[in-house]
Amino acid sequence: MPQTEIRAFRDGRGRVPLLEWLDDLEAREPRAYVKCLERILALESLGHELRRPRADYLRDGVYELRCRIGRVNYRMLYFFHGSHSAVMSHGFTKEGDIPDSEIDRAVAHKRLVERDSDKHTAEWSI
Repeated sequence: MPQTEIRAFRDGRGRVPLLEWLDDLEAREPRAYVKCLERILALESLGHELRRPRADYLRDGVYELRCRIGRVNYRMLYFFHGSHSAVMSHGFTKEGDIPDSEIDRAVAHKRLVERDSDKHTAEWSI
């Protein structure tokens, strides 16, 4: 199976929400940051084959990478673009169920990437 190319969503102003979240996480919770990077590497290696407990399908083509440190849950939402590319939408800390607003945000990012992937994705590697 070919390796999955990992890209990050970039908004119209050039901001990359996932990278901003990871930078903040690295400063606040270094252990969680490392575990999140491990999940992204697993996605790069396994792509569509990545399953629970490390990843799960949510809805509308949006998936989550799942990390937990103690009682805190960290989630990174992503979607596939083409057969061998995954686009990381954004990350957040959650309690309970994933809010619909977070999934809706990733769906909106997915639509922008489908319209113009060059404008709305950034190359990224760990």
